[in-house]
Amino acid sequence: MERESWKTRIGFILAAVGSAVGLGNLWRFPWMTGENGGAAFLLVYLGVVLLVGVPGLLAEFVIGRGARRNPVGALSELSDSSSWSAFGHLFVVSAVVLLSFYSVVGGWILRYFFGSITGAYFGNAGTYFGAVSYGVEAVGFHLLFLAATAVIVLRGVRRGIETATKLMMPAIVVLLVALAAWGLTLDGAAAGVAFYLSPDIGYLRANFLDILPAAAGQALFTLSLGAGTMLTYASYLGEERSLAADGTAIAALNTFVGVLAGLVVFPILFALAGGAGSGGPGALFVSLAGAFATLPYGQVVGVLFFGVVALAALSSSISMLEIPVSFLVDEYGVSRRAAVGGLVSLFAVTGSALALEPAAFGFVAGTLVNLLLTGGLVGFMLFAGWVLGADAVDELRRGAGPLARSLSTPWLYAVGVVLPVFLIFTFVSGLAAALGIAVGPLSLLGVTLDHTRVLVIITVGVAIVAFLGLRRSRSVL
Repeated sequence: MERESWKTRIGFILAAVGSAVGLGNLWRFPWMTGENGGAAFLLVYLGVVLLVGVPGLLAEFVIGRGARRNPVGALSELSDSSSWSAFGHLFVVSAVVLLSFYSVVGGWILRYFFGSITGAYFGNAGTYFGAVSYGVEAVGFHLLFLAATAVIVLRGVRRGIETATKLMMPAIVVLLVALAAWGLTLDGAAAGVAFYLSPDIGYLRANFLDILPAAAGQALFTLSLGAGTMLTYASYLGEERSLAADGTAIAALNTFVGVLAGLVVFPILFALAGGAGSGGPGALFVSLAGAFATLPYGQVVGVLFFGVVALAALSSSISMLEIPVSFLVDEYGVSRRAAVGGLVSLFAVTGSALALEPAAFGFVAGTLVNLLLTGGLVGFMLFAGWVLGADAVDELRRGAGPLARSLSTPWLYAVGVVLPVFLIFTFVSGLAAALGIAVGPLSLLGVTLDHTRVLVIITVGVAIVAFLGLRRSRSVL
């Protein structure tokens, strides 16, 4: 079976940006930012995107294009190891987890889009969200969103994903710019801008260990890292493309849209709702939707806003479905039609379960996603640095310019040594918090170490074991 490829460079970049933008920037970002100190969270998030996200994106690109396979096939082929093949299945699981909850939120978006037309939520946005977010009706709209995703993926890479994102991404940016320009004219919008762009350093210092795992998980979520999405998309690339140039463009465009989305959400919240809102998964649907109800033309604004969010959600969900689809097509020779049909049936069940149980949804959409994406990106980085080694450098240099070629070896050291230590630290601290484990002071040889230093010691120990166990002769490290 001949494997598909991207028709144009801009098609690939827009598809990757579409995967990255999605609900990560327009739904999850306001939720995480509002709960973690506003600009303090934004500062840490931007740092993780620049220092971890871009190198990690290139690690996925190198593996994907080098093997021209899905995550399972790529790790198996390039390592010739059954252990790495088994690890690759984690990314198929991650895609199932991601789309299971994502399609539920996509259903909420569709519900609010239609509700904006009728003004259904204008009476009491909080009560409305409580009534429609979970339950039988939420299952119905989840299935509707899932069906729209399936239709696009069924058409393939060029006719489906590439064509759809070429239309959706420009529309998303234009509408966001218009909404941001309008929102900044509202009385009280300046307070929202300050909350979003003026970090409280004291708050950041006091809550850094709580902000870091959330910011890292959000950065990876918005860049679609750690789940195999970018690896899968890169597997359809030709060798003449510069991975460094494309990766930088994707990260820059995604960050621009993310910051722009914040300039839409927070000025409106502070101007019309008196603050950042109550937080949690329903922040966008309660605080922002409630704000629209106070406007003379609130129904028009609501339709535009939730229309943008619906397009963004769809551009991401198609990438999540493409991961397990490519796995079945590549590894088992299943037709695209059969793969899409079988997987949609699976997601119909898993998503419906989350649409019926709020507690399970909150755990999956927050803690579990953060841990899966962080652990997944650690695996990709270790694979690039300690399994591929010099081969990763060679792959990165193909089609690259002089600057990217000169930075390829330092990049390998970053993804092979420095960044995995950071990500393991965030994973360990996040896991401890999820399990309710309090890491207290430790006395060692008469020296008392605070909880941060204890986590650092654990992280370094885990990293050393991982590095030594994954060493290969081709590695330049």
